[in-house]
Amino acid sequence: MKENTYIYKEPFLLESGSVLPGIRIHYHCSPGFMTGRKVVWICHALTANSNPLEWWPTMVGPGKFLDSGREYIVCANVQGSCYGSTQPHATDFPVITIRDMVKAHELLRLHLGIEHIDLLTGGSSGGFQALEWAIENPGLTGNLCLIACNARISPWATAFNESQRMALLADTTFGPQEEPRAGRRGLAAARSIALLSYRSYEGYCKTQSEQEDDMLMASKACSYQQYQGEKLADRFSPYSYYTLTLSLDSHNVGRNRGGTAKALSRIKARTLCIGIDNDLLFPISEMEILARRIPGAVLEVISSDFGHDGFLLEHEQITSSLCKFLNSEAAHWPMPQP
Repeated sequence: MKENTYIYKEPFLLESGSVLPGIRIHYHCSPGFMTGRKVVWICHALTANSNPLEWWPTMVGPGKFLDSGREYIVCANVQGSCYGSTQPHATDFPVITIRDMVKAHELLRLHLGIEHIDLLTGGSSGGFQALEWAIENPGLTGNLCLIACNARISPWATAFNESQRMALLADTTFGPQEEPRAGRRGLAAARSIALLSYRSYEGYCKTQSEQEDDMLMASKACSYQQYQGEKLADRFSPYSYYTLTLSLDSHNVGRNRGGTAKALSRIKARTLCIGIDNDLLFPISEMEILARRIPGAVLEVISSDFGHDGFLLEHEQITSSLCKFLNSEAAHWPMPQP
């Protein structure tokens, strides 16, 4: 996929009332022209970049289920991220809401000349964006696939986000202004906290159980948490992480729309909701609310030992559910079998 940056030079009004003097939108799209191809827009999750071939490698790419040669695929890096779009370098960066992210997506859509999106999809906070966009512009999308998300951030999820921000702020190097290597320890600790909400008891037992019966101290899970924390600290900005966890807390499709039920009733796209049976962060009960309140929506439940992270790891089950959904006559989109 091609890598590009769109620079929007006009003032960008945020939902909070703050104004950015202009924004950068970094994105990936399929090579070639859009004419005659179905448009697929993929919204990425919290710390991902705009290249879905890196984090959905068995689902997206040349010859894959979502074929970047056959379909015209677009994925934009969200505002506040550190992968090419407008990003913070201080803790006083304005709050970026999910609606602000979608507003930037809309600017990019217009810049690219896309009049209709045949499939709009995303998992986790990518699902937040896809859902928000389908409500804000109901006629834009033909098919909507929401994976492991909800209509409004829960107190449970907000508590995890606040705990992660507390870890960042407890790092004395995480100051008001960005400096080299600032906040690395705090970010590693924040990631360790987040990972507990992304995975499950069964997943940890399956992958991090000790092999020795007579050892004095359990250490395998400790090493894993340290590794995952350092891995994120090596590639992501603590300031972006702080900003984006606040973005998650803004998620509420019913805000200034008369409530959640009324907002969800605006969706016109054929909708598939995919929930994960062992998801601690966004339980099946939250996906059931989406499926019940979005007109005509269908709920598919997939099984995973890896909890919420199943939206990144259970490629075969997600592909199977999406293939069945898109191959139905109402989709007007025959897909090859995975």
